[in-house]
Amino acid sequence: NIAVNFKPDWTWIKNRDATDAHQLFDSTRGATNVLVSNTNAAEAANDDTLTAFISTGFSLGDDVTVNTNNESYASWNWKANGGTTVTNEDGSIDSTVQANTTAGFSVVTTTSPSSGTWSVGHGLGVKPSMIIQKYRTGNARWTTWHNILTSGQYLGLNETNAIASSGTPFNFTITDALIGGNINYDNGSQTVVYYVFADVEGYSKMGSYTGNGNANGTFVYLGFRPAFLLMKRTDATGYWAIWDAVRDVDNAVINELTPNSSDAETTAAGVRLDILSNGFKLRNSGAAYNASGSPVIYMAFAEAPF
Repeated sequence: NIAVNFKPDWTWIKNRDATDAHQLFDSTRGATNVLVSNTNAAEAANDDTLTAFISTGFSLGDDVTVNTNNESYASWNWKANGGTTVTNEDGSIDSTVQANTTAGFSVVTTTSPSSGTWSVGHGLGVKPSMIIQKYRTGNARWTTWHNILTSGQYLGLNETNAIASSGTPFNFTITDALIGGNINYDNGSQTVVYYVFADVEGYSKMGSYTGNGNANGTFVYLGFRPAFLLMKRTDATGYWAIWDAVRDVDNAVINELTPNSSDAETTAAGVRLDILSNGFKLRNSGAAYNASGSPVIYMAFAEAPF
């Protein structure tokens, strides 16, 4: 059993030492049902991966992607509603939702219609700041919406593309209650999962900054000390990156994992940033996350709400 001091509802695991795929699980779809962030593959059942969500964390089997002897792993964990779901009828089609409005996080599942456009409720009661969408059947990108994007724009979590627009995914105005889809872009009559996030003062923030191309880089104010950072440059191709305050207990932060790649953890680029009491500061002039004049989106979380 792996202890994280609470019962998680979304767990993301990556082998730091090997080129194993990122493994994503949630309590709505059920333990052992794996989605992989670095490919467009459909959901797969694997009884030797995450076997159960428990009161103190989660249990593991012996699959190499989650539990190889003498290899190091990272896991990031979010709490929704303890696995208890409700039927949400706010949209044009019903959705299954488990929401944690205190933490600004919900897991939403539904089955897309065969044609047209649709909307589903997300259960947060406030406008989301970021949405990660994945079709569970068939091969489909991890379509990602962020609050700096306009209607029809998206990023692919499993891809390196800059902001793209095709078929107007998330074509509905995203509101306090609803998110939407479009069959011209999405897959008809297939099950889909959304991970939905909203800003919570003192705990989470989804925003963007502009790079300055200097090792004395941009400072980004969050109002809290981030424990987890996800970033992506949006005007050019480039990797997504995850940094956290557990793999790098002290500054400078150098240990990078990449959601769009199965690569092992790397420190090849050297110092990336400093994690500070009220935000973070870039410490690398590299183009990936600090190109002069280039926008970079981020998702940041503190250790726990408040």
